[in-house]
Amino acid sequence: MKITREDVLRVAELAHLELTEAEIEMFSRQLDSILSYVEKLNELDTSNVEPMSQVAPPAIFGEGAAAGTPLREDELKPCAIIDEVLAGAPDASPPYFRVPRVIER
Repeated sequence: MKITREDVLRVAELAHLELTEAEIEMFSRQLDSILSYVEKLNELDTSNVEPMSQVAPPAIFGEGAAAGTPLREDELKPCAIIDEVLAGAPDASPPYFRVPRVIER
């Protein structure tokens, strides 16, 4: 697969990046190399590979021999340092930080 200059510029635009000519050339080569490697995966025979619906093994969810995988329940816990943390913020509106807008679109 050949990545064009326009492809790199489009990705940079989506990421709100301004690239130099040298960076455009470098990223073009790098992206082309990555996608060429990924194309090699299409050569693998996956006909006997069962599709996955999740990436975590079933043992994590309490099934099988390894059910002791260390996961914990989500628990709401009070945060005793919130006032101290917000005291150092230039524009706090408890319990939140106010930050400058960074996305203009």
